[in-house]
Amino acid sequence: MKQAFYILLLAVLLVSCSDFQKALKSEDVAEKFKLGNELYEAGKWSKAYRLLDQILPKYRGKPQAEKLTFMHAMCSYQMGDYYISSYHFEKFTDIYPKSEKSEEAAFLAAKGFYFNSPIYSKEQKETVEAIEKLQLFVNAYPNSEYLAEANTLVKELDFKLEKKAFEIAKQYDQIRDFKASVKSFNNFLLEFPGSTLRNKAMYYRLDAAFNLAILSIDELKEERLNDAISYFKALKKAYPNSEYMEDAIKMNEELEEELRTFSTKS
Repeated sequence: MKQAFYILLLAVLLVSCSDFQKALKSEDVAEKFKLGNELYEAGKWSKAYRLLDQILPKYRGKPQAEKLTFMHAMCSYQMGDYYISSYHFEKFTDIYPKSEKSEEAAFLAAKGFYFNSPIYSKEQKETVEAIEKLQLFVNAYPNSEYLAEANTLVKELDFKLEKKAFEIAKQYDQIRDFKASVKSFNNFLLEFPGSTLRNKAMYYRLDAAFNLAILSIDELKEERLNDAISYFKALKKAYPNSEYMEDAIKMNEELEEELRTFSTKS
C-alpha cells in the first residue's frame, strides 16, 4: 500500500511539474494566472512567484492587478527575500492606498526591514531603518491588529542598539581606555535612560572611572576621584540592592581613602 501511495504521489508531482513548465513557457497569460494562483494558494511560493513575475506587467491597469501585485510581494516575503518584498509591498501601498490589503502590506513591508536587521555586533544602519519603518506604520495605523507585534519588534530592535552601545563602552574598559569607556557609558545612559542594561552600565562606568582615577596623574587625580565617587553614589541611589554593590562599595572605599591621602599630601 505504501509503495502504491508513493508511486501515486510521484505521478502527481511529475504532472504538477509538467504543468508548471508548460505554463512557464506558454504565451497564454490566463493559463499562467490560473496556475500561479493555484500555486500561491498551495504555498508554492517560488513557482508562483516565477509565473506572477511574468504576467504582472501585462495586467497593469486592469482589475486583477491589485491582487496580483499583493500576491507577487507575498511570494517574495515568504521566500525570505525581504529587501525585494519590502520594496513590492511599499509599492503596493503607494498604488492601492485604499485596498483592504494596504494595512497588511504596510506592516509586512516594515517587518521585512526588521528581518534585514543584522546581529548587534555589526553595523546597525538597517536596524535604525527598520525602527523608523515600523514607527511609521504604528503612526499610520494606531488601531491596527498588528500594533502589538509592531511594538514588540521595535522593542527588540531598540535593545539591539542598546546592546551595541553597551558593548562598545564595555570594550573600551576591557582594553583599558578608561576615559573613552566613561564617556561612552555616560552617552549610553543619556541615550537609553530606560534600558534594562542601566544597572550594568552604571557599574561598569564606575569601574572605568575608578581605574581612571587611581591611575591618574596628580594634576587630574582629585577631580577624577570625585567623579568616580559621584558615580558610586549614583549607582547606590538607583540600585541599592544591585548585584554589583559589594564590589562597588570596595571601590568606593578605596577611592575615598585615595582622596584622603591625596588631600593630605597636597
